[in-house]
Amino acid sequence: MPFEENESVFMEDSYGKKHWLKVAYKMLKIHSLGTVDGERFRELDDGSRMMVAGKEFTVFRPTTADMMASLERGAQIITPKDAEVILFRCDIRAGSTVLEVGAGSGALTIALLRAVSPNGRVLTLELREDNAQLAGRNVRRMGFDNWECMVCDAREADPDITADALVMDMPDPENAFGNLLPKVRPGGMVCVYIPNANQLQNAVNAMRDAGLRDVFAYETMQREMVVHPGGVRPSFDMLGHTGYLAFGRRTA
Repeated sequence: MPFEENESVFMEDSYGKKHWLKVAYKMLKIHSLGTVDGERFRELDDGSRMMVAGKEFTVFRPTTADMMASLERGAQIITPKDAEVILFRCDIRAGSTVLEVGAGSGALTIALLRAVSPNGRVLTLELREDNAQLAGRNVRRMGFDNWECMVCDAREADPDITADALVMDMPDPENAFGNLLPKVRPGGMVCVYIPNANQLQNAVNAMRDAGLRDVFAYETMQREMVVHPGGVRPSFDMLGHTGYLAFGRRTA
């Protein structure tokens, strides 16, 4: 399917450098490349090649991981290795309604929005105004319009929502269970993301005390495999501990 106007795409050069743009059928100014005739995108599709200023580029629609990697950064983001587990374990899919606590830079927010689109909804509760503004810029740059954000203290908030899943990135999620768990439909999933073991202990015990079922916790680690003509070996670097994940399911 050819690229459409207002669609976010990137042009990748032979070195893997990505140049992001929003498609428009007019002259486009692209940072570090100059001006490109947007009419050329009418006939281009995902993975098409094009020449700009004598250099060849491949044009791609971004994956969720591409979007997360390209964000304007502020607060530490939830990485793709954890985001993909959250999406799978919480059964977040097209049409889902998600209540998120903690916007940060908007990385997980964008993964959630990509999963629930086009008809789902994500409502984020964020304590800090600067984080909310940063996440908003990232969300708008990626073209999502099904996001709402409330700047508030999640421990006191009363959002008007019935969520299929509650996803919390805050140091003391147990202090918000009293007011937020009732916002999750019976059978809906609850996930907390926390960096330290003592916080995990508090959260998991509180999840059980709150009556959630099937409560479990773990962390994910990821190691790249380096493949070259001479052989295959694990990378010397590893994306190890980023945070602990705990899950539970709300009962009626």
